[in-house]
Amino acid sequence: MYASVLPTHLYPPVIEHTRLGAHLLGETEGVGHTIVATALAEALLLAGRIEFFDLRQPDDADATFVRALQAAGEADDALLGSAILAHVAFVPGWAGRGDEYADRMRAARTYARRAPASAEFLAWLDAVEAECETISGHPREALRLIEHAESILAAGNEHASPDWFTWFSPVRLAAFKGNTQLKAGHLPQAHETLTAALTNATPADDKQRTVILGDLAAVQAAQHNPETACGYAEQALQQLAITWYATGMHRILEVRKALQPWAEQDCVQALDDQLYGWQATLSTLQR
Repeated sequence: MYASVLPTHLYPPVIEHTRLGAHLLGETEGVGHTIVATALAEALLLAGRIEFFDLRQPDDADATFVRALQAAGEADDALLGSAILAHVAFVPGWAGRGDEYADRMRAARTYARRAPASAEFLAWLDAVEAECETISGHPREALRLIEHAESILAAGNEHASPDWFTWFSPVRLAAFKGNTQLKAGHLPQAHETLTAALTNATPADDKQRTVILGDLAAVQAAQHNPETACGYAEQALQQLAITWYATGMHRILEVRKALQPWAEQDCVQALDDQLYGWQATLSTLQR
């Protein structure tokens, strides 16, 4: 749902860009200082997203997001600050540290109120909080937040999203809704939601496609349909070979754990042959 907008091989150039921006920030003032600070904040946010979602390096991402927030403060850009703070909430949120992510989300929503936030941006804030609630074991509250996000998107508002806000769409919201329904045990609803998300996915959603396929496999595994589950998991692995995404691989590994009762079946062993092939194994160990 929150895949980075650049492939991981572009991570080193992004880091070099942030180093240059940090140097230039100390050499400018006035309007030029604001422009450089904004560009630096955007670049650091992108670097943190790659560290967190693609490389699964939460500590590095947390430090990068703090630097991004400092740059956004130099630019006095409240909406960019809100986006960074919501990403900062992911770090404790994915670790299940409820009080910590809740405080960071309150800060993100406060900053969003200071700026002309689009309907898409406000819905994304709900989605971030919903994801953290799901991980913390509160799927009912997460579904309430997702329904609120859907209503915000349906109503819309007069504000446009900024150019840097590229990681959210109705398809990605639907994908996470399906994941939350899965975690809540609403398996038929999860299958319906995830199937619709997969149908509506565009090439821009290629990384998210892996997550959707992984969740469809998890639904089938929970319904004791190992052959169908393996089929979805194999499709996810094929997508991973094109667009690597650590979060997607994590989903598939979770599905494989759920399939252990059928480990002797041909379909599961065929999945293992793909899951632990040279390319997939090396990609997992190197990241």
